[in-house]
Amino acid sequence: MTRPNILLITSDQQHWNTLGCSNPEVRTPNLDKLAGQGTRFTRAYCPNPTCTPTRASIITGQYPSQHGAWSLGTKLSEKTHTVGDDFRKAGYRTALVGKAHFQPTRSTDEFSSLESMGVLQDLDFWRAFNEPFYGFEHVELARNHGDEQLVGQHYAIWMEEKGCTNWRDYFRQPTGNAPPGSLRHRWPIPEEYHYDNWISERTNALMERYAEAGDPFFLWASFFDPHPPYLVPEPWDTMYDPEKLTVPAMVEGEHDKNPPHFRLTQTRNPDWSPWKETGWHMHGFTSHLHDRKALAKNIAVYYGMISLMDRHIGLVLDKLDALGLADNTLVVFTTDHGHFYGHHGLIAKGAFHYEDMIRIPFLVRYPGRVPAGKTSPALQSLVDLAQSLLGIAGIPAPRTMTGVNQSGVWFGQRDRARDQVIVENRHEPTTIHVKTYVDDRYKITVYYNQPYGELFDLQADPGELNNLWDEPGSAGLKARLTRELLFAEMGKEPLWMPRVAVA
Repeated sequence: MTRPNILLITSDQQHWNTLGCSNPEVRTPNLDKLAGQGTRFTRAYCPNPTCTPTRASIITGQYPSQHGAWSLGTKLSEKTHTVGDDFRKAGYRTALVGKAHFQPTRSTDEFSSLESMGVLQDLDFWRAFNEPFYGFEHVELARNHGDEQLVGQHYAIWMEEKGCTNWRDYFRQPTGNAPPGSLRHRWPIPEEYHYDNWISERTNALMERYAEAGDPFFLWASFFDPHPPYLVPEPWDTMYDPEKLTVPAMVEGEHDKNPPHFRLTQTRNPDWSPWKETGWHMHGFTSHLHDRKALAKNIAVYYGMISLMDRHIGLVLDKLDALGLADNTLVVFTTDHGHFYGHHGLIAKGAFHYEDMIRIPFLVRYPGRVPAGKTSPALQSLVDLAQSLLGIAGIPAPRTMTGVNQSGVWFGQRDRARDQVIVENRHEPTTIHVKTYVDDRYKITVYYNQPYGELFDLQADPGELNNLWDEPGSAGLKARLTRELLFAEMGKEPLWMPRVAVA
């Protein structure tokens, strides 16, 4: 039997409910078509609600506490075994186009980084770069979101090759998110030079190369949007009318029973000093107060970024069809973590493990194997991707991987492969060291060395408005879920080698 190709397509920081097939306010015809041709999983979760830890989990099949890239600003060791190593050993071509984010933007003597600012913009270095990168034999990389000054690497080289020699003119804004109320929504860069076009074009070129050679491939098309800043070329910036969109909002008093950092987000000039231990910024630890009208415009542009990305995902899927590869290619679409745009009064991301932050869109298509037009509530975790992809390709997974093989669930042969998911979040050594346990009905979040936490009944309270942590009537439930979290933690410990002797 011909070995299946693997095409992994990811967005960046996309709320789980921003596909047209689940939210009629968003237009994603290509992803909707993909969902109709495969299965949409409605209970998929990230292992960490920030980029580096989750992306490292995707390629290692391990949790951030296991692979070591536990937070933004950390580095996944180049010595770490990845799923790409297994695919390469099995004769697959492996490639990554787009965002990697396995390393920090700062380099030190002890921890050098190819993704640090100085190296990022050394285009001669990247023109000559042909080394394996975390199991990928071929990479074409970029790091910026929107017009951030981090632009460089292969994306800048591609723009120059396309004749856009003045590409620096489109990347003059300071690095960082456009704040609520910003008028900076239209990115003047022509769409032909937008990174979505670069990713779809280069992904298609690689698929064509592999098809001509008759080589099976594991290819990751890693898009940057809709991660803020909220910027997109015209006409996508005006595709949605802010006045016609639903704008999520906080319910009065909903944070009264939540941990203190939730309440601080709803104040002006909050004092975060008790959470500052190492001096590094923690995402979300700022005021989240915002103007509703400005937020509505940000949502409109956020949706426009998704729709533009959907167009280019469609070009990739069309190329699969044109090359005659679609029937023998497993396609997975997902994102690295969620996003707040007003939900619970919150903006962007942070250590707030609501469904909006940790739940993600997840689509799987494999004609003739994955049921078409199906919606499944089976729990999924991105830490399962590596083992599942290897399983479908018939490649043994290494013992170091601690996810589970979901292939039987994807193929409709099993109802579930796991009965819980764990989400980790560790920005600082103690104050934000969080574990969340989610099962079919309940969610519990425990903070290291802290008396507070969160407990939600997702069936009775899907909006997560009533924190049961301190409710006397929920004491037994809290004890049971804490025990289940402990069991789940024990169950995900890797067995690095088999036992081969009595002594």
